[in-house]
Amino acid sequence: MTGQAPPRVSPKVIDCLVNVHFGETAKQPEFMLKVRDDYFKGPQSLYEQVELPALLDEMDENGVTKAILMDNLVKPSVTARKFAEERPDRFALAIGGVNLLRPVPALAELAAVRRDLPVAYAAVGPSFWGDGMYPPSDAVYYPLYAKCAELGLPLCVNTGIPGPPIPGEVQNPIHLDRVCVRFPELKLCMIHGADPWWDIAIRLLIKYANLRIMTSAWSPKRLPESLLHYMRTRGKTKVIFASDWPVLRQSRVVPEALALELPPDVLDNYLFNNAESFFFGQETD
Repeated sequence: MTGQAPPRVSPKVIDCLVNVHFGETAKQPEFMLKVRDDYFKGPQSLYEQVELPALLDEMDENGVTKAILMDNLVKPSVTARKFAEERPDRFALAIGGVNLLRPVPALAELAAVRRDLPVAYAAVGPSFWGDGMYPPSDAVYYPLYAKCAELGLPLCVNTGIPGPPIPGEVQNPIHLDRVCVRFPELKLCMIHGADPWWDIAIRLLIKYANLRIMTSAWSPKRLPESLLHYMRTRGKTKVIFASDWPVLRQSRVVPEALALELPPDVLDNYLFNNAESFFFGQETD
C-alpha cells in the first residue's frame, strides 16, 4: 500500500531505575505510605514482594532488555542482589546509602561492592538524609564525588521537589552547577526529573558535557515541552529513560514513551542508547 509509513519496530529499552526492595520491609514508614496513597495514588499492592518471573514477564512484554535495581549499603536488598546474581544478563545494581558523614569506611565499602557486584551507578538523595540540610554543592559530598570519579562510576543525584513531605530546596539542580565545574571527570546524572526547575536543569545540561538527566518517576506524557524540544535538538544524547517501577509500571511508561512525537533516532537514544553509553560504557551506532 502507498501513502502509509511502515510499521515501527519496537525499540530496545533499558529501565534505569527499578525498585524490587519494597516488599522486604514488613511495615513501610509513614512517608512512604503517603507517597503511595496521596502522591502517586497507587494500589495497596505497590509495596508487596516482587517475584522474578513476573518482573521478567513485564520486561519482555515491553521490550526492556535490562533493568537497574536499587540497592543500599546500609540495608542491602536481598531481592535485588538475588535477581542480579540469577540473571546478570538482565539486571545491574544502583547503590545508595553511602554515609557521607563517615566517608572513609563507607567509600571503601562502595568500592568493594563495585568490585564484586554488577553496579551501574551510585545514588544519593539530598532531601532524604541529614534532614535535607545538605545541598549537593556542600563539601560533605566531595569525597563521594572524588571516589566515583576515581572508580569511573556514574553518580545519580535526586533533583526536583520530592514526593514525600520532606524539605526539597536542596534538590534544586542549580546546586550541581558548582559540582560540574569542580568535578568535570565525574559522570553525573539528575534523577526523578527536575520539577519545578526543568529550565535550570536544561541550562546545566547544555553547559556541562558530563551531566545527564533521567526521567524516572515521570510519566512520559507529562514531560514538559521544553525537555522534549531539548531532546529533539541539542540534547539527543542527554536524556535517559527510567520508570521508578513499581511506582510507575513499565506497561504504562514504555507505551507512553513510544507515543511521544520524537524522531526515531531520538526515541532510540532516550530508551536505550543513552543509558547503554553512560552507565555501561558502550557506545552505540
